[in-house]
Amino acid sequence: MTVETNADYCHIMPCLDVKNGRVVKGVHFVDLVDAADPVEAASAYDADGADELALLDIAATLESRPTTLDLVTRVARTISVPLTVGGGISALEDIAALLDAGASAVSISSAAVKNPELVRQAADRFGSAVVTVAVDARRSNQQPSSYELVTHGGTHGTGTDVFDWARRVAELGAGRILATSMETDGVKRGYDIALTAGCAEASGLPIVASGGAGELQHFYDAATAGHASALLAASVFHFGTFTVAQVKQYLHDRGVPVRL
Repeated sequence: MTVETNADYCHIMPCLDVKNGRVVKGVHFVDLVDAADPVEAASAYDADGADELALLDIAATLESRPTTLDLVTRVARTISVPLTVGGGISALEDIAALLDAGASAVSISSAAVKNPELVRQAADRFGSAVVTVAVDARRSNQQPSSYELVTHGGTHGTGTDVFDWARRVAELGAGRILATSMETDGVKRGYDIALTAGCAEASGLPIVASGGAGELQHFYDAATAGHASALLAASVFHFGTFTVAQVKQYLHDRGVPVRL
């Protein structure tokens, strides 16, 4: 199933951060706690009306291994919505294997920074709609945008300005950007609106807002002020703060187009 990167409604996208076969959630990319079984969680979110799901193998790159294909297969078989998979992707063969396992799209982060041509090659071979570039950012007064691009789960600084990188991946053929702020990740005080809106303006691509949802208002802010076309969240869904249906109804009642 293809991800509709130019859909005329805002997508709600629960995220399954996976480590050692379990869904985990942390704060600022660390302090991970167990949250759920990934297959059971995926099935529940699909039933609750999620427009798509993200499955991110957060240890794959740090452990220098590919994403666990068996888990991707089991999750993909459980759901009826598109699945974007990230973690440990470093070659076209990795992308092909994930698509064969049932992924609809891939999210590339560290490998895209190391080898930007991978983005172009992937877009040429599989289509731009398959290629999401994950942009992890931390605040830095050394960069013109005030954001530095980081990789390897936030452990490596690159010295690259995030908005410059957003422009570059658009030129390379990426279909969309998944923008996450280290400062807001897991804190539940709201998405980093400046980061999301800045990536949208710099790239002209659809943006997935990620990191920081804690209140219903935060989703609205990201969709409107942040110009995000998809709203990714984890903690508020994993721990029952809100359901996908509640978020959609809130947005719908305030004029944001969603699929009810």
